[in-house]
Amino acid sequence: MAIGPTWVPTADSGHMGDTMRITGDGLYLIAGLALLIGAVLPRLLKRYAVSAPIAFVGAGLLLGLVVDPDRLSPIAEPELTEHLAELTVLIALMGVGLAIDRPIGWRRWQVTWRLLLVAMPACVAAVAGVGWLLGLAPAVALLLAAVLAPTDPVLASDVQVQGPSTGEGAEPEEDDEVRFALTSEAGLNDGLAFPLVYLAVFAATKGAVGDWALEWVAWELIGKTVIGLVTGVVAGRLLGRMAFSAPLPSFRLADSREPVLALAMTLGVYGLAELLHGYGFLAVFVAALTLRAAERAHDFHEELHSFLEQLEHILTWGILMLIGVAVTGGILEPLTLPGVLIGLLLVLVIRPLVGWLSLQRTPMRRSERWVTAAFGVRGVGSVFYLAYAGSDFAADLPWLWATVAFTVVLSVAVHGVAATPMMRMLERRRRGS
Repeated sequence: MAIGPTWVPTADSGHMGDTMRITGDGLYLIAGLALLIGAVLPRLLKRYAVSAPIAFVGAGLLLGLVVDPDRLSPIAEPELTEHLAELTVLIALMGVGLAIDRPIGWRRWQVTWRLLLVAMPACVAAVAGVGWLLGLAPAVALLLAAVLAPTDPVLASDVQVQGPSTGEGAEPEEDDEVRFALTSEAGLNDGLAFPLVYLAVFAATKGAVGDWALEWVAWELIGKTVIGLVTGVVAGRLLGRMAFSAPLPSFRLADSREPVLALAMTLGVYGLAELLHGYGFLAVFVAALTLRAAERAHDFHEELHSFLEQLEHILTWGILMLIGVAVTGGILEPLTLPGVLIGLLLVLVIRPLVGWLSLQRTPMRRSERWVTAAFGVRGVGSVFYLAYAGSDFAADLPWLWATVAFTVVLSVAVHGVAATPMMRMLERRRRGS
């Protein structure tokens, strides 16, 4: 059997300094090395102010020097980018839903509702307003704001709850309000960003606002959200019954000890919600919360969460390395000063400010409010939404990708460096008080 070349030169191979492009079987070597690095990096970086996401973006930058970046560009491969990001977010949503110990409720989740109902719309309005003032068309400014609206359940693992509390006498963890707030916010706002993305698409494609405003409010904002919520609750209850209290032991999923069932549950709930024309991201997270509530102390939750966490890490490594490859390949070339300003303002000013204001008069300490407000991590969710809606903005797509890529890399760098020292500072203050 013939074996293809593992590399080809991009120019005359006789010239020194030519860049070698790895193809074919060489990609298997790169994939293996990437997974090996991914297994080692978290331990190496645990004591330093450098997160694994930063390292993977850096590895992608180097990888872009030896592979063909045009073949891995999100602009050239929008469907691949969309589906890979979609799967990554889905796995993360089910994982964070299973990790949350706190029962859902209006008072228990008050910081979450503040971040979702106050901070998120305010961020969208501020980013869209800044974009419009900097010369963007209203629909383009609104799309960029909607794409950058959701905080990320994938890249924020350093500041999220670490896993479900299970076993005899397990109690919901109530003391770390920051981790709970960031986890629950990221779990819900990925689904709630969809209406805002559709708002931008409608503004760009359907003409005058009066022609489509009622349709957007009734269906995109309310109808699909309700379908997603109901699907998640019903599916979660059915899965909880099957997992822990099915009449026949052979149907009791928790007794099988098969963690791969977590993936089956994730894809099944998402597919059902999408077939019913609801928001699948929302349904998956709600189903995970409902399943978690069915039998909180059972250690099957830990097995499901652990499996999803490993799968999420693998997918996340791939996404981050592809972002790094795209940067090396020139995805930032169309970036302009307005794009840079929007990214900087969102990460360093807008989100921290509106987040802090939205958390006033909550039980959180002042330092906890500032940390929660500051860690609005942008990442894989933004990649998915732009790949999903970008075809309706073809003329502005290169600039949009450049701005989103810049903002994601900026968020990875800033939040990745700050996560460890900030969380340690909060822990010291809690112990001191």
